[in-house]
Amino acid sequence: MTPAIKAAEKAKVKFQIHEYSHDPAAESYGLEAAEKLGLAPQQVFKTLVVSLDGKSLAVAVLPVEQQLSMKLVARAAGAKKAEMAEKNAVMRSSGYVLGGVSPLGQKKSLPTFLHNSAESEATIYVSAGRRGLEIELTPQDLLQLTRGKFAPLAAE
Repeated sequence: MTPAIKAAEKAKVKFQIHEYSHDPAAESYGLEAAEKLGLAPQQVFKTLVVSLDGKSLAVAVLPVEQQLSMKLVARAAGAKKAEMAEKNAVMRSSGYVLGGVSPLGQKKSLPTFLHNSAESEATIYVSAGRRGLEIELTPQDLLQLTRGKFAPLAAE
């Protein structure tokens, strides 16, 4: 049981766990999850941790086939500049390994932004805290659990 699953249970939100056999050679963990679970890529969301103005971290959650816009995530967070966070900082802050970072149950609560395309999905899938494990829940429950906000995040 991962911290992400424990967080969802503790909050008493409705969720489902989906497991698949992770291939270590997969180039994209998110696209692999969509393919192996037979889901549309716009329903499967990846969790990226960014560094804001070189001072703090934030979480961006967006569809796996989309590219994160650093300008848009910085704007959403009220920062001047955003860049991908350093690998060790991500693992220290979240408690998860890369490719298995969940927006739920992170060690440190970070500002979280969910791509606004999630508003039109009944449920979305995010990492449940390890490679090969996804948690399905409503976008509203994800925002409630992370105290997050909807924001445009994808590069066009």
